[in-house]
Amino acid sequence: MELPDFSLPLIQGFLICLARVAAMFAAIPVFSGGQIPPQLRLGVAVLFSMLTYPVVKDFIPAQTFTPLELGLLIASEVILGLLVGFLAQLVFMAAEFAGSLIGYQMGFAAANIFDPITQSQVALISRFQGIFAILLFLSLNIHHLFLEAIVSSFEMLPPGSLTLSGGAIPMIVEVANHSLILSVRLVAPILALLILSTLTLGIMSRVFPQLNVFMISFPVNIGISFIVMGLTFGVVASLLREEFFSLPERFLRLFSLM
Repeated sequence: MELPDFSLPLIQGFLICLARVAAMFAAIPVFSGGQIPPQLRLGVAVLFSMLTYPVVKDFIPAQTFTPLELGLLIASEVILGLLVGFLAQLVFMAAEFAGSLIGYQMGFAAANIFDPITQSQVALISRFQGIFAILLFLSLNIHHLFLEAIVSSFEMLPPGSLTLSGGAIPMIVEVANHSLILSVRLVAPILALLILSTLTLGIMSRVFPQLNVFMISFPVNIGISFIVMGLTFGVVASLLREEFFSLPERFLRLFSLM
């Protein structure tokens, strides 16, 4: 077996490939969490780069770069990888934001837990919604589509051709707005019933002044929220599934706009 010639262009080409792959792995859902050691994430990125580089090496300029040129090229590859990962993260952010809205409305404003992904305190229902989205993401094998998008990115957007002057930034803003609307759609049935419950309790407090509405509202709102959450799990899963399967199309659109 003949060993490859480790020339300078080969090493620089692998570093360029590694920069894009590592940046995508740093932002991809599930792998970007703080619960996974950085050494493991780096090892997986290097391993996937070694498997990817022979496939995409024809799309990487086979020339010797100066340190400045190589640094600028690696920086552009990191930016591209982070943008792709951010597009996928927007779906999870929508699910977690919907959970935060539910939690605050049902009376769980003080029920926070430590989130190892964001390294901060987050609402309990928000973390539950985030875990549900991650499990659905893995069960649908969307991470396989994400890995395929990494390889496709080299074909559609070779290293050195990145530009942010086109429609890439407006497209990301558009997807962010869509994610905000998605979070409202995920939480709309529960919020509607909680508002109706609050209105009913307000009317009862006027009719029966001796009624302690404050103490009654907590178990009523919590019970209604959990019941409706259980009844609408299928709808939430359907909405998230639709968003997950649209990710490859968004990736290709982003590559074509850069």
